[in-house]
Amino acid sequence: MQIVVNVYHASLAEAQADTRVLGVQGASPFERMDWLALLADHCLDRSKARISLATGDKGVAVLPWIEAHDGAEALANWYSFFVCPLGESSLLYDIARTLPAGRASFAPMPEADAAALGVAFRRAGWIVLSQVCDLNHVLPVKGRSFAEYWAQRPGALRETVRRKGRKGVVSLNISSRFDPGEWDAYETVYRLSWKPGEGSPDFLRCWAQADGAAGRLRLGIARINGQPVAAQFWTVEGETAFIHKLAHDERFRKASPGTLLSAAMFEHVIDTDKVALIDFGTGDDPYKRDWMEEVRPRWRLRAWRKGAVRHWPAMLRALAGTALARKAPAGSAPLPLVSANPGV
Repeated sequence: MQIVVNVYHASLAEAQADTRVLGVQGASPFERMDWLALLADHCLDRSKARISLATGDKGVAVLPWIEAHDGAEALANWYSFFVCPLGESSLLYDIARTLPAGRASFAPMPEADAAALGVAFRRAGWIVLSQVCDLNHVLPVKGRSFAEYWAQRPGALRETVRRKGRKGVVSLNISSRFDPGEWDAYETVYRLSWKPGEGSPDFLRCWAQADGAAGRLRLGIARINGQPVAAQFWTVEGETAFIHKLAHDERFRKASPGTLLSAAMFEHVIDTDKVALIDFGTGDDPYKRDWMEEVRPRWRLRAWRKGAVRHWPAMLRALAGTALARKAPAGSAPLPLVSANPGV
């Protein structure tokens, strides 16, 4: 019996109104249509954002993407911890087969999702290249209390929190609902921090408002003499706490307000929210190793249609770079892992 699969390439507005799409959303901001729409509205071009939907006897598959640089790219930017297809992976082949683009690029992807999407593109006749592009630090809580977790942190970190906390100079507040005054404090600290200019302050505020209304927001503010000196923007969803933004005013660094606030935030999500995982996003910053215990690779998948001649020069350059990476001499700097995933 022939199995009929229908593929539909929809706009974000159509996807947000489609119960089949909504039914396969995941348990993170980056897998929700409302978050993707908010990102497209503030940071991308909503008119070019697409949701490809495949339906069949096995269920539903959804692939968010955006038209960019004459191809299909991940519907994402620096605010995205990861990107991934949603739903039934066996139907991704039908999306790859009918995708209206000659080249595609998706990153950063979890390994299993990159493997599934790579298999789909390859089956559909695309040339596929997959590489590790970033790292993701996480803390599996494993049922521990904060006290049990904290006892396993580096001694220097625990001593800093003990000494600076005992002085009582820094006051801490964690909000689970959006408060305009607390958000203003966050923005004040961010502007005074070492961080680069925020890509889209309006996007972050709207996101915090929406997650505050849903009870997912965890906004931490540290103050000294009433002045905000450190701030952290977290969310909690699907038993995972996501650490999105950290900032502190360097003028008050000796009081370690950022470290004290981090300890309080970890304690809150572990003991009060009872999360199973804390996700520190992408980036291999050394300080993350004091707080987290595992590192996961994030992958970039690139694919080219064999018949899309105009994309051949870029494809050949990418493949040549891969060949050079594989021939790197012993003792040279580490190079990206290329196609180590058996499915890609």
